[in-house]
Amino acid sequence: MSKIVRIGTRDSKLALWQAQNVQNLLFQFNIPSQLVPVKSEGDLDLVTPLYAMGVEGVFTKTLDAYLLSNRIDIAVHSMKDVPTQLAQGIIQAAVLKRANHKDLFVYKNESVYEKYFLSNADEQRILEGIIATGSVRRKAQLLHKFPNITVENLRGNVQTRMRKLHENNWDAAIFAAAGLERINERPTTSIEIDWMLPAPAQGAIMVVCRNDDKVTFEKIHSLNDEQTALCTKIERDFLKTLMGGCSTPISAFAEFADDKIFFKGNILSPDGKQKLEIEKETIAANANELGVLAAKELLENGAEEIVKAIVQK
Repeated sequence: MSKIVRIGTRDSKLALWQAQNVQNLLFQFNIPSQLVPVKSEGDLDLVTPLYAMGVEGVFTKTLDAYLLSNRIDIAVHSMKDVPTQLAQGIIQAAVLKRANHKDLFVYKNESVYEKYFLSNADEQRILEGIIATGSVRRKAQLLHKFPNITVENLRGNVQTRMRKLHENNWDAAIFAAAGLERINERPTTSIEIDWMLPAPAQGAIMVVCRNDDKVTFEKIHSLNDEQTALCTKIERDFLKTLMGGCSTPISAFAEFADDKIFFKGNILSPDGKQKLEIEKETIAANANELGVLAAKELLENGAEEIVKAIVQK
């Protein structure tokens, strides 16, 4: 009889959905498994902004500890939450096929939608309002487009953030589209933000295991989607080369089109006043170092000064 794979997961509704998705995929390969829900540090503190919490691994380090102490065999993460440098002794076993990568603007009413999406560029520069998000990346891009708005900090699971949106005098809040869609909680009063570049690996799910557990690795690697794995590697390489983390407003997205990969990336100052962006394309066979090359080019063209200013704060 096959060993039961213990699947570690955060205990939020979205995290459990992601873990159950992995469990269902394993079932298709006749691999038995069980869920082990764990509460992470990031879930316990719903007030402190992510960029003030030590940031790296705030949603993953509890599961890392469970994994390294052999209390679970694999851990399932939203890939955008995973540090670009995995904890020693842990390796990436699979990246699932990516879902919606975009950010979602969830608004109170139609007048809010018209205010932000039907106004022209000149009107957007003087537009006033309140939008909530816990992401410094989203905040910077919002302030770049709408420099006169106020951005409120918003933390918590999907349900908590949605409740806070309706309890406060905010116009809107920003969510990851994939998160709301996975648990069937995307409201009708929402729209994808086409001009906002996502976090590296947004919409993707990563499964990790211990690097000395070859049997589990082989089982889990059967779930790996090669195209998503390559695109998210490029995006995370871009982030890592720019020395970024959750406290740095860095965005990246890579996608396949026929046999080519198209990449977009940017970095902003936290106040949104400075923005540097880059676009590159190459054939898929040559794309392995695309994220590193794009980041180095951006650093040579002024991004290093933005990074230094952020680090010094």
